[in-house]
Amino acid sequence: MSDTKFDVIDTHCHLDFKNFNRDRDEVIQRGRKAGVTTMINSGIDLKTNRKSLELARRYDFVFATLGLNPNGLGETTDEEVEATLDQIRAHAKEIVGVGEAGLDYYRCPDERGRDRQREVFRKVVGLAEELDLPQVIHARLAEDEAFDVVKDLNKVVFHCYSGTVGTMKEALDRGFYISLATVVCRSAQHQVLARQVPLDRLLIETDSPFLSPRKGRNEPAYVLDGLHLIARIKGLPPEEVAEATTKNARKIFGL
Repeated sequence: MSDTKFDVIDTHCHLDFKNFNRDRDEVIQRGRKAGVTTMINSGIDLKTNRKSLELARRYDFVFATLGLNPNGLGETTDEEVEATLDQIRAHAKEIVGVGEAGLDYYRCPDERGRDRQREVFRKVVGLAEELDLPQVIHARLAEDEAFDVVKDLNKVVFHCYSGTVGTMKEALDRGFYISLATVVCRSAQHQVLARQVPLDRLLIETDSPFLSPRKGRNEPAYVLDGLHLIARIKGLPPEEVAEATTKNARKIFGL
């Protein structure tokens, strides 16, 4: 990979997670040194939403989205769901999106659990529409169904998209954005998606600390690994992909 630096945005990371407790500030500064000018930290529940807000207040280049991830809803009470929705509403002016939220059938094989995910996701989507904020979707083995829930929204990001090309094209036809994580560096499926998604609808992310393109923990600096591979796949200069994805992120998230 070239050492040339580009201004890029990591549109989805979890810098508040305990994986970064030992060296969080070093990781953030390492990302900045690599050319990551902006990081969007995604909350997944009440606790991580609070931490995401704290990070956004501490660093002027970190922005927060607040959400309610489908994984873990089995242990989440109705009262906690409503408290999370209230939390998002109360901090709407401090955030750049609602999410991550969605449907994850990979970890939820039973229909009762899936019904619960659908119920909560619809509530979150309704709130994103009410607040006129982008909906950041987490979907796994349920991309088509998640699309059906959000298809009438105007601002949607499919975070770490892993579905079919067909569903992706439906989402693109609605003007939605497709975010590809650094897993593209080691996944043939995601490389196919990278070839298909148009540059004006593409976002890049790490989903740190997960999906590392290298051995060990992922971090925002590694978003450049994904950028360079996507550029090679598309036969484009990496600076063109950097410029386009940064422009797209600023547009959808209002940065």
